[in-house]
Amino acid sequence: MNFFFPIYLFNFLMFSSILYLFLSNAKNISALNKVICFSCLSFIFTHVMIFLTLMFQDVSLHEEIIPLWLFSLTTPNFLILGLLFISTIIANVYKKIVVKNKFEEFKLKMREKIKKRSKLRNDMIRKIPHVLMFIGFVVVWLIGASIVKQATGSLEGMIPNENNLFLLYFKLFSSPNTIRDVLFSLGWFYYLIFFFFYWFTLIVLVNEFSRKSRIYAFPFNIFCTITLSEEEMRGYGTYVYFSIGHFFAAFTCPPMIFFSILGMSSISDLMASQIGIRFGKKQIFFNKSKTWEGALAGFLTSILTCILFLGVLWSLIFSLAFFFFDIITEKPLKISDNLLIPFGCALIYLFLRFFLNLNYASFLF
Repeated sequence: MNFFFPIYLFNFLMFSSILYLFLSNAKNISALNKVICFSCLSFIFTHVMIFLTLMFQDVSLHEEIIPLWLFSLTTPNFLILGLLFISTIIANVYKKIVVKNKFEEFKLKMREKIKKRSKLRNDMIRKIPHVLMFIGFVVVWLIGASIVKQATGSLEGMIPNENNLFLLYFKLFSSPNTIRDVLFSLGWFYYLIFFFFYWFTLIVLVNEFSRKSRIYAFPFNIFCTITLSEEEMRGYGTYVYFSIGHFFAAFTCPPMIFFSILGMSSISDLMASQIGIRFGKKQIFFNKSKTWEGALAGFLTSILTCILFLGVLWSLIFSLAFFFFDIITEKPLKISDNLLIPFGCALIYLFLRFFLNLNYASFLF
């Protein structure tokens, strides 16, 4: 394991750099968005480093598990840095030598087209990727579950042996030599979701950092330039809050809980805004940008979305949470609903599951 410490140090430096760059580019976002995002990233990065340290102390994990973790954590860092370097060279050559004026004209024309686009259509375009992400994860889970079920006769690996994450957390730090048991009790599908959002969040953050820089470039910068609103151009795009919020949820919640949170953040949020824009007449008196019709549509959609994964009781709890978070953002709380919904629902699950021993009953297994 001679390679462990150099890679460990490299990831530590990368995580520290990300936190620093996030704060240094967060001057134009609200204090709540800044605090929650930074807390989520700090919490996850710190615990990843702690888990790696505990894993290194268990010799039985040296042969396969630690190399797999280090590969999954480090590969996106190298790939993103390489892509950032190559993109920066190509972009600067393209703008300065080839067709700088045409490039700027193209961006201006696209932004003009976006300004003319209806609010309804713009909302649909921005949120459809979230819906597709949710559908994709559910399809992958169903396919994986059917294969595992036929091969083994159970859903081992798809469903955690223990879904009380707080309990596992306290077990990890209160009982010695339990890191192996805790890691394997979560199942492989949990790690599939977590590492997907780890990669996704890193790409989104580097894309935002490079967009705000006058030197660096990233392949997705052009899409941000032509799609973000003026407020988002000054601060962070909503997809940053979406990625960080769900990164936190993926780290702290088992798959069925995460599916419900992602479903509410995508389908329910889309239904709330679309119904509100199309048919909303009664504005919420403390949040004039939203209507009661849209909020109710989001609440009902949340029940239908969550009930399949969590059963009746938890679907009602999460739907009420979604309804509350939806009507208080961006006013009176100046915070993105794309961040507050996954962050808030993940905390609700952690505390209710641990302190009230309130389990869920999915209809999928």
